[in-house]
Amino acid sequence: MTEAGPFERLLTVRMDEAEFEGAKNKAARKLSGEMKIKGFRPGKAPRAIVERMVGAETLRSEAIDEALPSVVGDAIAEAALDPVTRPSLESVRDTEDGGIELDVRITLWPAVDAVPEYNGRTIEVDVPEVTDEEVETQVIRLREQYAELEDVDRPAGEGDYVMINVTTLAGDEQIDDATASDLLYEVGSRSFIEGLDDLLAGSSAGDIREGPATLPDGFGDRGGETVTLRVLVKGVRGKRLPEVTDEWVADVSEFETIGELTDTLRDNLMAMKLHLTSNSFEEKLVGQLVQELDLELPDALIQAEMEATLSNMAHSLEDSGIDLTNYLRITGQDEASFSDDLRSRADRALKTRILLEGVAGIEELTVDDDELVAAIEELASSSESSPEELRAALTRSGQVDALTGDILRRKALERMVSGATAVDAEGKPVDLAPSSADKSEDANGQYGTGGSRPTADVSNGAPVGLDDDTSS
Repeated sequence: MTEAGPFERLLTVRMDEAEFEGAKNKAARKLSGEMKIKGFRPGKAPRAIVERMVGAETLRSEAIDEALPSVVGDAIAEAALDPVTRPSLESVRDTEDGGIELDVRITLWPAVDAVPEYNGRTIEVDVPEVTDEEVETQVIRLREQYAELEDVDRPAGEGDYVMINVTTLAGDEQIDDATASDLLYEVGSRSFIEGLDDLLAGSSAGDIREGPATLPDGFGDRGGETVTLRVLVKGVRGKRLPEVTDEWVADVSEFETIGELTDTLRDNLMAMKLHLTSNSFEEKLVGQLVQELDLELPDALIQAEMEATLSNMAHSLEDSGIDLTNYLRITGQDEASFSDDLRSRADRALKTRILLEGVAGIEELTVDDDELVAAIEELASSSESSPEELRAALTRSGQVDALTGDILRRKALERMVSGATAVDAEGKPVDLAPSSADKSEDANGQYGTGGSRPTADVSNGAPVGLDDDTSS
């Protein structure tokens, strides 16, 4: 075994002639079972006939593929290695005794003994402030929830409602699923068909308007098709907002006065801004430390993380009825830029995890059973399982160690954050701690690096099969 990089090893595996011949016999039986050979039942043709039909090189390649998981698995165990990705076959050589030698690249999980200094580090953040205008905007939103609609004798503007009959045409064909009568529609909401809001802007009762539009992706095969909208505006209605008085506030909320309402709105806005600023502080801190971390990751590890992220994304898009091609079109990305972004995210996610694990080791952090029980109880509260059932399921699936790792990395993040200080543009400390009234509702219980958590657990337990990058 030789070093092939800081976190990679090149393992040479040998098969003698007898082992290799046995692998060829097994491969021949397998090929025979997949072929139709005149005069022989599936799987019963002699090796010589199978080899003559598929070729000696094909049989040799199949034999190597057949033998690899077992012989490589044994060699990895003997060398006490713990691969984190699927081992890859680098080269195959014939030996003088009729056997073969295989060079297999093993990727190990990167670990660091030192990390950039985080104690005493300062991170500049925007000082959270709540303006009177922001509070007033919240009051207006509350008033709009209780607004009444009234007929108005003027052209429709954004936020007004119009009563319309809309007909959607593809040439002379009427598309019934996109046609409606007596539809009460909010101008500017862009909640029906792209192009409708442009037609309705400035329209008045009695107007008939016609113009191009685009069917949304939800129309299946017709999604994205250009159509014609014909709209009859039957009436325009504006919002009449209620007057803000103590009586109205008491009627629609749990507060008795305007002052109580606005004070609470201001406190809630400040709590939200503190939370966002705290997240930004953590992101910037982790980002700086990751950037300063002197670490070059093995390409196989980055590729594994990219594949895991892409798989998760594909499942999420599938649940939304969107495939990856349409996602790229909707987001305006090409495959090259998407792949570059995916690689960058994978690199950051892995380095973040390695950084946090490094901090956990340096700080000698541990996870006790009480912390594990609390985490399982929190997970169980959002599922249909009891804590006992969930723990048993996690134990059966081998996920207890993964959960323990999550807790450990969260503690490492908290330790890093406690050692750094948020400051304003002038270098003055900024207090990001929530008020006592907000602490019980703080931070959603999330991991806190704002997207830097690894999306795949590519650590221990990777299968021992091989990625064969060579032609044998």
